[in-house]
Amino acid sequence: MEVILLKDVKGVGKKDQVVSVTNGYASNYLIPNHLAVQKSEKSMEILGAQQEERKQKADDFHKNAVETQQKLENIVVEFSAKGSGEKMFGSISLKQIEEALKEQFGVEIDKRKFIDKGNINTFGVSKLRIELDKDVIGIITVNVKGE
Repeated sequence: MEVILLKDVKGVGKKDQVVSVTNGYASNYLIPNHLAVQKSEKSMEILGAQQEERKQKADDFHKNAVETQQKLENIVVEFSAKGSGEKMFGSISLKQIEEALKEQFGVEIDKRKFIDKGNINTFGVSKLRIELDKDVIGIITVNVKGE
């Protein structure tokens, strides 16, 4: 029996894949556990529509990521911190940078998207990389001044 997998099934196949399995395995395990549906014209149409919808969402997400990347090129986030000489007291966290981006520039970026992990603990200009999407890396400039 040919079925379309709704989820990844170990040893059988990946989601949205059409596989041939025994009748008993399909009717007693895969279909009752909502892991697969029997292949038919209607189910193939639905599968095609779902794949097209996912592709459209991925394209839109990529387009938004490129737009955000272009916005980030012109942004300089400024912070002031206490310190003596070149030594800074404390540090600027990724959470603080995320909040400053949202408040000052209206750009929402999750702190988990930052490639350069760790806090900024030096005065001056730092550049941080942000993974906005696959193959789309944004660079943000952070300037920390002494008080």
